Amino acid sequence: MQHPEPMGGMLSLRVLARLLDYPGEALQAAAGEMIELIDAERRWSATLRTALMDWCQRLAEADLMDLQAEYVACFDRGRATSLLLFEHVHGESRDRGQAMVDLMAEYRAAGFEIDARELPDYLPLFLEYLSTRPEEEIGRWLGEIRHILARITARLEERDADHALVPLALLALIGAEGDVDAHREEVKDEARDDTPEALDAIWEEEAVRFSAASDQDCALQSAEGRRLAERKHQVSSDPVKIMPGSGSTDRAVSDR
Repeated sequence: MQHPEPMGGMLSLRVLARLLDYPGEALQAAAGEMIELIDAERRWSATLRTALMDWCQRLAEADLMDLQAEYVACFDRGRATSLLLFEHVHGESRDRGQAMVDLMAEYRAAGFEIDARELPDYLPLFLEYLSTRPEEEIGRWLGEIRHILARITARLEERDADHALVPLALLALIGAEGDVDAHREEVKDEARDDTPEALDAIWEEEAVRFSAASDQDCALQSAEGRRLAERKHQVSSDPVKIMPGSGSTDRAVSDR
């Protein structure tokens, strides 16, 4: 991956990207540096910074195989907590493919090149990209995906996963932590999609979905994901802004 250095002091976005990626020895070795960068990010409340730093310390001290098993349980079974942004609005429809093409064009225009193995809507990769952009653009993009971040936060909280701190921290950058409140109750009533029974049902659906009828169904799906890229080019009358680095009041991290 090749990209310019981050602007606007948003190295904290790279920390969040690392925390959401598959854990390895490099992550554990970088825990001390990540703690320093989190502590320096004054856009976050002291409570949230402490929660993130404590998590980094636990990552450094934990057994790596346990961390990897936990990660797989959180993100590789079912789609409710998928880190592929457009999957939350398009599933596997054709619209998702076009949205990814548009997002890839954004990356290339900014001089941001990605490996072929990485999908452009993978959230950790997207955060790497945002870390290179001006704060106004970061705020605009986070505003576009805030509903996705809020839903993922609520679902990860319901599973008692420390990873919920990452989307919560992203929402906190634009003062939108309260968005999660609207999803916590509905998430409690959701049927889990990561149980053996649910996963079997998904595999059965995948086996028959690529038919003429399913192509017609794809055309009827929402274009919300594609609008994430389209609306970026529009001038917003009420742009979302990154919270100031100092003078902000502390917000408590919700009990999980």
